[in-house]
Amino acid sequence: MTKSLVFSLCLLLVFNGCLAARQQSQQQGKQNECQLNQLQAREPSNNIRAEAGQIETWNHNDDDFQCAGVAAERITIERNGLHLPAYSNAPQLIYVVQGSGVLGVAFPGCPETFEEYKDQSQQQFQRGGQEQREQQEQQEEQQRRRQEQQGQQGQRGQQEQEQWRHQQGQQGRQQEGQQGQQGRQQQGQQGQQGQQEQQDRHQKVRRIRAGDVIVIPAGVAFWTYNDGDQELVKVSLLDVSNDHNQLDQNPRKFYLAGNPENEFEQQGQSQHRQPRQFGQGGQREQQQFGQQGQQGRRQQQQQQQGRQQQQGRGQQQQGSSNNVFSGMNTQLLAQALNIDEETARSLQGSENDNRNQIIQVRGQLDFLQPPRGRQQREHEEREQRQVEQERRQQGGQQGLVAANGLEETFCSMRLIEHIGNPQRADVYSPQAGRISTLNSLNLPILSAVQLSAERGFFYSNGIYTPHFNINAHSVVYVIRGSARVQIVNENGNPILDDQVQEGQLFIIPQNHGVISQAGNEGFEYIAFKTNDNAMLSTLAGRTSLLRALPLEVLTNAYQIERQQAQQIKYNRAESIALSSSQSFQRRAVA
Repeated sequence: MTKSLVFSLCLLLVFNGCLAARQQSQQQGKQNECQLNQLQAREPSNNIRAEAGQIETWNHNDDDFQCAGVAAERITIERNGLHLPAYSNAPQLIYVVQGSGVLGVAFPGCPETFEEYKDQSQQQFQRGGQEQREQQEQQEEQQRRRQEQQGQQGQRGQQEQEQWRHQQGQQGRQQEGQQGQQGRQQQGQQGQQGQQEQQDRHQKVRRIRAGDVIVIPAGVAFWTYNDGDQELVKVSLLDVSNDHNQLDQNPRKFYLAGNPENEFEQQGQSQHRQPRQFGQGGQREQQQFGQQGQQGRRQQQQQQQGRQQQQGRGQQQQGSSNNVFSGMNTQLLAQALNIDEETARSLQGSENDNRNQIIQVRGQLDFLQPPRGRQQREHEEREQRQVEQERRQQGGQQGLVAANGLEETFCSMRLIEHIGNPQRADVYSPQAGRISTLNSLNLPILSAVQLSAERGFFYSNGIYTPHFNINAHSVVYVIRGSARVQIVNENGNPILDDQVQEGQLFIIPQNHGVISQAGNEGFEYIAFKTNDNAMLSTLAGRTSLLRALPLEVLTNAYQIERQQAQQIKYNRAESIALSSSQSFQRRAVA
């Protein structure tokens, strides 16, 4: 008994020691991922062309992406293009850069609240009865006029008229009865066919447009359709380090249809790899490798033939494309859905399908959606004109934050928030620009995915005050314009000092100091943040960290005079969006 107890304690100690060593090595590996000596503003490194659009991805294996634990992609959908249904292993935050369209999200276990009901037999029966009554009224009116013209006013004429009406009424009732019986028979036949051919039902669809931020939880399938008059462009962040991702930190997309390519497989990393190249210094190794390779190839061919014979039947019973259904047995899939095998093979797709993830819809995609009123369309157009006018004139107005919407339920929760409207701004300066923030306080679903967003619009030479993110990484995508951006690490070294351009993406690690100034054409961006209530600490302006320090602390820390310390604290009356020093000086002189 004592020996077994001692043995158990030893095993427990060994197990705890191994677990602690593993956790320590993982923590060290995670810490080493953020030892960044240089950052870059990057263009997408991979491009997949589809039938009706393209998907561009950034290399998630780069050091800055590994540090932030994220992946990013830019999706362009052409007019009348459909991005096929898919789900991911990580939650996504999507910003609509351009265009408009429809988003469909399929929440597991939620009912199909969009449904249509058409009882054609009942409509035909009612229509037939109405026509019969109209004919009867016309005949009565004609008879009445005929009698008036002939001047028949006696009892005989009245009796004949009553008899005629009675006969017409009987005939009408008989015809209505016959039509009613025929209508009920048709209704019964259509009811039997209704079990085989039902009207459409599906979950809620949502309209999206430029300036929208969309939240997609991990494992939730969604599709996008472009029904607008221009290309629909989206930028998407996948938070692969999120707790909802129980796999490794490789982004994965699981498509439910088509024959898609791997979006995040960089060029040169394909499974069909090129043969290794040898230099002159490696000719001897190449010869040895060739001799060993002949024997290896023979053994490999024999093993391959055996595997092909064993798996031949199974491969014939499953699809050859890359969607989720293609790997399932065709017969079993047909039984599960209660369909024939031909239909099941259509679900599995074909390797000859070269349309990829975004397909061109033949005709017009027809589905249930509430009608858009004229006022709503005019409101959207008015907002779009206001944004375009602001881009030209560099002006705007400050507004209030939207309601939090805590009354929503799981199946009807809000997934979209529009932050492109200038009146939605949380920070505004007529000389510098505006900033709109989106967090879990105004879009509650963000608390579940632990993400937030910030939309910035800086005017020519406007300055985003020096600051650092307290509790989040920032992934910044340049929508329009340009800016000079500097990022400084804990050693005071600038690891990014570059002019970022439209279409580029860069990462600001947590706690790293950053300052940026818009170019002559202004600077528009969307920043995805890895915390649902991301906070920043400013280093200049009215609410800055320096202003919170006593004058004596500043004079001793920086070895400056008291007057200089007062200038550091009080020369800026603005908070976050700062006007350039030139415009500031001109305003002071005036």
